[in-house]
Amino acid sequence: MDRVQSTSPQHPTGPHGGADRTASSTGGTGPEGGPGSRRAAAQRQQMRQDLATAAMELFASQGYEETTVDQIAAAAGVARRTFFRYFRSKEEAIFPDHDDTLVRVADLLASAEPEEHPLDVVCRGIKEVLRMYASTPGVSVARYQLIRQVPALREREIAVVARYERLFTRYLLGRFDTGESIPSGWQRGGEDDSMLAEVSAAAVVAAHNHVLRRWLRAGGRGDVEAQLDHSFEVIRRTFWASSAPGARRRGSLVAPGANGTSGDTGAQSALSASPGGEVLITVARTDAPLDVVVDSIRAALSGARES
Repeated sequence: MDRVQSTSPQHPTGPHGGADRTASSTGGTGPEGGPGSRRAAAQRQQMRQDLATAAMELFASQGYEETTVDQIAAAAGVARRTFFRYFRSKEEAIFPDHDDTLVRVADLLASAEPEEHPLDVVCRGIKEVLRMYASTPGVSVARYQLIRQVPALREREIAVVARYERLFTRYLLGRFDTGESIPSGWQRGGEDDSMLAEVSAAAVVAAHNHVLRRWLRAGGRGDVEAQLDHSFEVIRRTFWASSAPGARRRGSLVAPGANGTSGDTGAQSALSASPGGEVLITVARTDAPLDVVVDSIRAALSGARES
């Protein structure tokens, strides 16, 4: 497997002795946030996309194991050293957008209004990831088919997904740990805070992955955002059944009840569960509909209470 051994600050030359085509070949970067900086960032992103496209085409035509970094770089018209300026290994080249998307999601979490329900913020964050895939359906479908065939790429995808889950867990824990006052009606779970943060983050990511895989298996057809929004409502009802009276739900006010209906005033939030409760573990197929998975969890919880 080709991996970077060292990095060089020098400007390499292309395979024919000419100037290598890199993002740093622009004429001046300008102040941070200025036109030159934005132009350099755009060119850097374009180079990442070019390398990723070249890698995808070679993987599909001659096989993943048979493709080398040198071949990917040559197909993109750059030198080997330039490839390693953008990616640390060839399997990383198959995911060119995740680094930028992770930064964008982190910024979204950091800029969220304190009054907005934290689960809603996390749901908005994961939707940015979905939109990244949906912006190029053809590429996303081809990448999905390739990942299913190559174990190394599946492992890389798992590692990428884990980064989002850790980011969401830290955000949710931060909302619990903040010294600022929380809106009236929001409940903290005491010893259950860390558990709820991890479970909620994992549920949002799992829902995204479920909806995304179903959309990819359908060839990238259908309203994938609507499907994801439905899964969010299932998660809200399951894990955050109680919401603050008048708590903000991104542009609207909701009465008690995470689904925005006034009839849920008696619903109890998972945050108010007693610290002495037992832990329940369930197993479900990844291709099972989300509603079926949630129903199985509810049935298991009911059985645990009756026993």
